[in-house]
Amino acid sequence: MRGRTTLAEKHFAVIGAGAGGLCAAKNLLARGVDATIFEIGSRIGGLWAYENDSGRSPAYRSLHINSEAKVSSFIDFPFPEDTPLYPDTSQMERYFREYADHFDLTRRIKFHSEVVKIEPEGARYRIVLKNGQSQVFDGVVVASGHQSIPRHPPQIEGFTGEYLHSNAYRVPEPFAGKRVMVIGPGNSGVDIAADICTVTEQTILCARSPVLVMPRLMFGVPQSRILTKFEKPWLPWRVRVWLRTMLTRIFHGRMEQWGFRTPNTRTHPISHPTLISHIAWERIKVKPGIERIDGKVVHFVDGTSAEVDSIIAATGYETDLPFLPEGTSPVSGTRLDLYNRVVHPGLPNVFFIGYFDVTGGANIRMMDDQAEYIAAAASGALKLPTKAEMEKAIADDHAWQAKQFPDSPRYGLELDPRRYRKALARDYAKSGIKRSPPVPALVRPQRQVSWAAEKRDQAWQA
Repeated sequence: MRGRTTLAEKHFAVIGAGAGGLCAAKNLLARGVDATIFEIGSRIGGLWAYENDSGRSPAYRSLHINSEAKVSSFIDFPFPEDTPLYPDTSQMERYFREYADHFDLTRRIKFHSEVVKIEPEGARYRIVLKNGQSQVFDGVVVASGHQSIPRHPPQIEGFTGEYLHSNAYRVPEPFAGKRVMVIGPGNSGVDIAADICTVTEQTILCARSPVLVMPRLMFGVPQSRILTKFEKPWLPWRVRVWLRTMLTRIFHGRMEQWGFRTPNTRTHPISHPTLISHIAWERIKVKPGIERIDGKVVHFVDGTSAEVDSIIAATGYETDLPFLPEGTSPVSGTRLDLYNRVVHPGLPNVFFIGYFDVTGGANIRMMDDQAEYIAAAASGALKLPTKAEMEKAIADDHAWQAKQFPDSPRYGLELDPRRYRKALARDYAKSGIKRSPPVPALVRPQRQVSWAAEKRDQAWQA
């Protein structure tokens, strides 16, 4: 029939050449859906490309992944055998470049192509670039990330010293000899505090909320392997919290002896290899929440105060999707109104990938699940519920989130991997799609390349 789009003719736009965008494009192609990737910068890897010219990467020089490489790769493309337990930014960027090359994605990437507008055009969408060029697609996958628009803390009002968000932090040298306060005991906050404390005159880590700082290694292996042995799927979360607390106490003692407060609810644990040692050596001083700031003097809620020269706020990010059609943004506070975290109920064939923070898992591995689901829906193999049914499911998910996690912006995108995968499985079953549990590839499906071999990284970045 004239004008009808067949599966072979379907063409999707993917916004972003980071982990989510690459994975989405690879899965679309596997389903017979063509894909073009639009990347704002000139590099592959998204937030993992250190000093990315996209302007959207918060990566600092000392950054490493928090989860073990073995369980952090895409399911069908493992890291090379000689990869360290926790790869750094250069190793991660190289990994994504090799992934793109292997699955023939690189030639599909349009670099220096900033998407400024998505315009509905009948049942399709016109992608408009900053340079004025445009193209019509059957659908869109948004993979532009959620760690580029800093969320600034209101407590810094009145501060007259140097201020920056962790998004702008790169190296410790500019803070040598200074008195610095880092706000926020999340992954970036503890990384930065541990990074700068060996060069500063004083480093303060401000931790308003309770936090469990777990060791990166337990009994000589990554702590995730130990947790896997204890945290069985049938265990209630209250028991899991207790187990994590007891294991942490074996290695680190009580959080209170280091200035933190032990959480007794379902929170996201932090893991760091040296933070507690730095606190013990008095390189880092932990303080509670901020009451007020007068000039350079910070007054804390415990009645103490300290004078600081610089403040680094590791207080998270706002989710901003300015290119969507007016009035269609799914952003709802710190959460997104998306069915199964990927489907926009009001924009058919517009999907999102990577807008989550996995509780006790690897974000990259979860993108495999999302990309597979998106590709199945885009190809028509997966039948989605009605708009009303999706909106009800979204409201139910938000209500469940509110009961499970603290009322904090940090938990707006929190995702329980077990519960989430069950939800995806239910949709597959309703569509009659039979799936076997994914089996990780044991060897790289290409010539094994050593990190030590070839100086491609240095030459490429030069």
